[in-house]
Amino acid sequence: MTHRPTAVGLACLAAISLAGSAAFAQQNKPTPAFKEEIANIPGKSLAAVLVEYAPGGKTPSHHHAKSAFISAYVISGAVRSQVDDGPVKTFKAGEHFTENPGAHHVVSENASDTEPAKVLAIFVVDSSETPLTMMDK
Repeated sequence: MTHRPTAVGLACLAAISLAGSAAFAQQNKPTPAFKEEIANIPGKSLAAVLVEYAPGGKTPSHHHAKSAFISAYVISGAVRSQVDDGPVKTFKAGEHFTENPGAHHVVSENASDTEPAKVLAIFVVDSSETPLTMMDK
């Protein structure tokens, strides 16, 4: 069975993903990929956002929706990430990292000042919970 996201659903996901900070949009480009309710887990959705980092691009420290479990897969380039009090790690294309519900994403940046990077962030989240990303104040 093929699921096709609706234009309204994608528009909502775009607004959710971009909410919180003009700096977020200036440092990288998040693009909603899909959001779909999980048929066998009532009240849960699977959402994905493609994040394209410009050379040297960074995302300010942030939190995601409280219910969100996230797996971030590096498609190209390399990114540095720190979640909660863990170490700062660099992840290259083909590698991934996860964030548990309620985690604080302290460092999220392109590891290169000369090459772009792309990450696909996949969320398992309560269907009713928005926004997906909130920048720290």
